[in-house]
Amino acid sequence: MRQFALRIVIALFSVFMCSHTLAEDNNNQANPSSTLSTLTKQLPKAKLSKMAPLVEKIAATKTPQTRPLLQYMLDGELYYVRGSNLIVRAQSNQDKKYDLTDVLGNTELAPVSKSKIKKVRTNNRLRGQIRSLLAKLDLTAENPEVRIQALTQLIDKPNDSALSLIEELISAEKNSDVKSLMQVILDIQVLKNGDVQQKIAAVANLEKSLEPAVKNTLVTQLEALPKKTTDEGELALIKAITDALDTIDSKREFYGVVENIFFGLSLGSVLLLAAIGLAITFGVMGVINMAHGEMIMLGAYTTYVVQLIFPHLLEYSLFIAVPLAFLVSGSVGILIERCVIRFLKGRPLETLLATFGISLILQQLVRTIFSPLNRQVSSPEWMSGSLQINPVFSLTYSRLYIIIFSLMVFFALLLILKKSSLGLHVRAVSQNRDMARALSVKSDWVDAITFGLGSGIAGVAGVVLSQLTNVGPNLGQAYIIDSFLVVVFGGVGNLWGTLVAAMSLGSINKFLEPITGSVLANIIVLVGLVLFIQKRPKGLFPQKGRSAD
Repeated sequence: MRQFALRIVIALFSVFMCSHTLAEDNNNQANPSSTLSTLTKQLPKAKLSKMAPLVEKIAATKTPQTRPLLQYMLDGELYYVRGSNLIVRAQSNQDKKYDLTDVLGNTELAPVSKSKIKKVRTNNRLRGQIRSLLAKLDLTAENPEVRIQALTQLIDKPNDSALSLIEELISAEKNSDVKSLMQVILDIQVLKNGDVQQKIAAVANLEKSLEPAVKNTLVTQLEALPKKTTDEGELALIKAITDALDTIDSKREFYGVVENIFFGLSLGSVLLLAAIGLAITFGVMGVINMAHGEMIMLGAYTTYVVQLIFPHLLEYSLFIAVPLAFLVSGSVGILIERCVIRFLKGRPLETLLATFGISLILQQLVRTIFSPLNRQVSSPEWMSGSLQINPVFSLTYSRLYIIIFSLMVFFALLLILKKSSLGLHVRAVSQNRDMARALSVKSDWVDAITFGLGSGIAGVAGVVLSQLTNVGPNLGQAYIIDSFLVVVFGGVGNLWGTLVAAMSLGSINKFLEPITGSVLANIIVLVGLVLFIQKRPKGLFPQKGRSAD
């Protein structure tokens, strides 16, 4: 009877322990962070012989803290605090102490001396294991961008474990970009290690890829083959590789042309914004405004001031700076017109000299207020980075936004001049000033508003230029000559002519620069414009109306 009762007690105890163990396992599976915390507590006291399975278990938790922890361990930055055994990331600072970050809590701790912490044990074998685990984590990540980045790093020197993992994952991969990159990596390995027929098949697949590693591998394999051979397989392989390289080179050349067009349109967009205001004032008033470049400079400095006043609104600074730059430069333009230009009408030489003097005054004023040193304007996060079309061609977001923004400004100005009463008065004054006055159009105020509008758009151009170059007192001088060239080439006072001229000159410059250099390219463009004006003095799209005669 006693033995029977003892057996019952043992059975009940076994059932209790099993249920308790299962409960703990379920709890750990439901809460991977808790499992990671439990495993990291074992790192300080674990021997090197026990580290490999422990690291495997840590990698299996797949929490947000898993990858950083393994990366810190690989980089030799994973330590634990003596006494508390808290796992931290330690980085040396200038004070010969270590800045600590709690790995699991992601909180910064007070700096300590080296004697207070100790590095978690690693060796070369363990680091190799960690690299494989990191690759596996990245290749199985939910975000396709992470998987693509991991594959891009593996494409040059993939290890055996990564190749085996890619072979396992490729069939189940749903993202086409990730899958094609996986196939490229496998084909490269076949090209290096396969037989002749396998290599020919791999080359047929690889000729569709523009990855730099593909071309390098093809070139290496072609050089390794004997130049004089009678083997049919080798001859077929040589022909396949040569054809593949020709195909890849032709695709690269095509995308190089597209890239030059994109850069040309980007430069043309800047020239458009810089010249469009000058086209209005020059076309309506016949004024050669040498201070137009300084209106651009004022817009750029407005952006700089906005970022100084609102440092916490960097992502929205450009949306604040655009209207402010328009108001600042436009107000200065109206002030110049009311105080100087209107007294010099019909005297182009005196107007040119007066506006040149004003440009010098504005430059010196800016030097006095902001100092002669260039100022750096930060770019918002949404303007950084690029849109990757393929491995050899990408569109930078900053240039893409500038093209879109310049076209928006152009069409908005075109709409104002075509559909508003102000635009009607501007067109009337530009075509026949005397008749417009006879019809009660206040030409003096039209001149002032037109000059202010042109100066305001120049200020907006300054906001754009602040994202491409440093802001300084001489910023506008670099674009004033190009602006005049665009206006004269397109046709004085014609907005469509300004658009075509700006985009044409920008594209021509970008195609010439790789061949001749930037200085010689500018000279060639200038000489070409001089010859063109000899044939068509009024530009591509001459202005219509009696004043044009």
